[in-house]
Amino acid sequence: MTITDIINTTICGDALEVLKDIPPGSIDCVISSPPYWSLRDYNIKGQLGLEDTFQEYIDNLCNIFDEVQRVLKKEGTCWVVIGDTYSGSNCGSNDYRVLGGLNPKRNKNIYLGQKAGKTNLPNKCLLQIPSRFAIEMTNRGWILRSEIIWEKPSCMPSSAKDRFTNSTEKVFFFVKNKKYYFEQQFEKLQDPGRLHSRPSNPKTFHKFNVETADKHINATNRKTMQQSYDRILAKGGRNMRNVWRITSEPSQEDKHYAKFPEKLILTPVKAGCPENGIILDPFMGSGTTAVVALKSHRQFIGIELNPDYVKASEKRTAPIFALLNHAKLF
Repeated sequence: MTITDIINTTICGDALEVLKDIPPGSIDCVISSPPYWSLRDYNIKGQLGLEDTFQEYIDNLCNIFDEVQRVLKKEGTCWVVIGDTYSGSNCGSNDYRVLGGLNPKRNKNIYLGQKAGKTNLPNKCLLQIPSRFAIEMTNRGWILRSEIIWEKPSCMPSSAKDRFTNSTEKVFFFVKNKKYYFEQQFEKLQDPGRLHSRPSNPKTFHKFNVETADKHINATNRKTMQQSYDRILAKGGRNMRNVWRITSEPSQEDKHYAKFPEKLILTPVKAGCPENGIILDPFMGSGTTAVVALKSHRQFIGIELNPDYVKASEKRTAPIFALLNHAKLF
């Protein structure tokens, strides 16, 4: 197949097999969240996440990303959202899982208490699957540039009484070469003066360094500090940090299904893919990556094993295509 044949479509099929047909070095950016291990059964033959052990799951997942590495351009970027779980008789327990799906009658997504994966770790032990995945990826040649913490203010409630509620997930930023496409992202400062050890009033920020800097700071350091702050103000903020506070978004298709927040995808799209570039999601799900790509003037290619999710993705992108086609007429 050629890239032009599959641009802006979601292919229904197994990610590993579909990727083998995509030409090498043809993708600008990959953004995806694979199924988490032992958390949900989609009742789809060949689905990822139901392996007997988490090591088998990681091996299968990294085999897919071996193909991702092949199809990614040398300057391409790869972003992966992945969650953790606990060891135990009801393996598959964490604070992220949800019941339901796009069509609960046809596609029953269930807890896996009776189909639990096996581990040799003590019950209740956090399995550290994201860290194990990241290590295996680097063992296979990927360069890990950032480990991002997605903080969820409205996380799933937890019934656990002997640990803290999980309110974060990890986003890994990988590249395949030391030089790659990246557009620096900035975040606004609520109190710019706090860049220094002393608090300040943002209205008097331009006077802050000279007037309130510690006396032991010499004039040269004071001038360098002032220049640094001036550059931050000129850019509209500081370099974006690696903790992203983003609220989860409920799905319109099913009130129990927590889809990717568009805001979570937007930063990787803007930072890791040039305009009109191609973004690949090998686990497209209900199509959030496609939606954000189109809204941000990028193109997409999706792969999804579940035909119900393929339909959902097409339903969500159809209005955007209609708007884009309408705009071309004028």
